[in-house]
Amino acid sequence: MNNNSLKHEVWSWLKTIFVALTIVIVCRHYLITPSIVEGESMMPTLHDGDRIILSKVGKIERFDEIAFQAPDSDDAYVKRVIGLPGDKVEMKEDVLYINDKQVAEPYLEEYKKDLSQSQYLTNNFTLKEVAGKSTVPEGCLFVLGDNRLVSKDSRYFGFIKDDAVIGDVKLRIWPLEAIGIPE
Repeated sequence: MNNNSLKHEVWSWLKTIFVALTIVIVCRHYLITPSIVEGESMMPTLHDGDRIILSKVGKIERFDEIAFQAPDSDDAYVKRVIGLPGDKVEMKEDVLYINDKQVAEPYLEEYKKDLSQSQYLTNNFTLKEVAGKSTVPEGCLFVLGDNRLVSKDSRYFGFIKDDAVIGDVKLRIWPLEAIGIPE
């Protein structure tokens, strides 16, 4: 291989690497990003150590699982969207009401079945009591963790601003050790 041919080959590889890195950076910044769940607030849906893929495009809808910059720390939290702008949210005797209509939460059944008749997974609340407003304001979301007994969510820190949302959970990848691969 002569010198010109070697230079051409190196230049070709450098261009390919540059294009690949550019694609990765653009995708990660604007389209998708990986993350790792920390904590138990979304169990049984998501577990501590689960790897997730977040979509940064598309509309956030009720009951989506989202990652967002926590308003009370430097951490990112993953929670479920319960209230959208304009919604009235209330919890009565472990039943969710959105805009005065009862709404099923099938993702909580695993926890509810272990409770006694007199126990509630989620304490009674109204938006006014926990967030100071009767409805979710424009540009905000009301979020709750699925593991309501331990979740630090909108009941504690109020509404989440739209610009704090990192992405919508689109894919869950089990921890590597769960599928037999050591980290």
